[in-house]
Amino acid sequence: MSEFTPLRSVLYMPSSNERALEKAKTIACDALILDLEDAVAPDAKPAAREAAAAAAASGDYGRRTVTIRVNGIGTEWHEADLTAASQAGPAAIVVPKVDSAEQVVRLVDMMEKAGAPDHTALWAMVETPDAIFDVREIAAASPRLQALVLGTNDLVKELYAEHVPGRAPILPSLHTVLLAGRAAGIAVIDGVYNDVKDADGFLAECEQGRQMGFDGKTLIHPGQVEGANTAFAPSEQAVEDARGLIAAFEDGQGSGVVTYNGRMVENLHVESARRTLSIHDAIQARRTD
Repeated sequence: MSEFTPLRSVLYMPSSNERALEKAKTIACDALILDLEDAVAPDAKPAAREAAAAAAASGDYGRRTVTIRVNGIGTEWHEADLTAASQAGPAAIVVPKVDSAEQVVRLVDMMEKAGAPDHTALWAMVETPDAIFDVREIAAASPRLQALVLGTNDLVKELYAEHVPGRAPILPSLHTVLLAGRAAGIAVIDGVYNDVKDADGFLAECEQGRQMGFDGKTLIHPGQVEGANTAFAPSEQAVEDARGLIAAFEDGQGSGVVTYNGRMVENLHVESARRTLSIHDAIQARRTD
């Protein structure tokens, strides 16, 4: 089994801002999205492309998963962005508004022709009605596709919906993307929370995302990192229970029904417990590096 990579906190950073790229080296996020799209003005995009590629290739970000978000398919910057990002070899290239499996196949082909190394994955942003309807095919379109990233702001806009606590207007879409990601065995990362001053609202949405099953959350401010890291990490009690459950199961094999704290233990519970420990161990390994 390959090493588990935590993606609890996935922080957008504008690649046009040199100070932001430098500061990102000290932020305790699991992953960075060096942004060439929304956070960068049109006249700054060529310089931002060079800066993002240099940062991704530098090796200066420790065990953070460093990705580059390119401009969308059909924009004047897309092909140059994708070529530069592929040659820089980040952990992943993030592409906005991926609407079909055919687009995934074309993106992967472009990445490979541009020289993307084997370790550079594709992350597809799901943020339109077309993408929601086709997300199962999108998720399974290529082994190079390793994550689905929710673009909840665009999704709310496209649906003519509203941003409300609890996100009831888009819950069916969130569940659909989670189902597709889990069926394909890839990561699924929740969308951003827009109000950086509303700490309680942000933490409530992190908790909702964790309960739903997301691997982590995209973030727009460094101040959101700690909350996401805590919310998407197993609690001390969860780790203790996982270890106890596995021990009880291993001790009781062959003796009929196995219980732990009064609950019957089956293989599916053991699999969940082992996943909890793999997440915990991966997080601890990052803290000791």
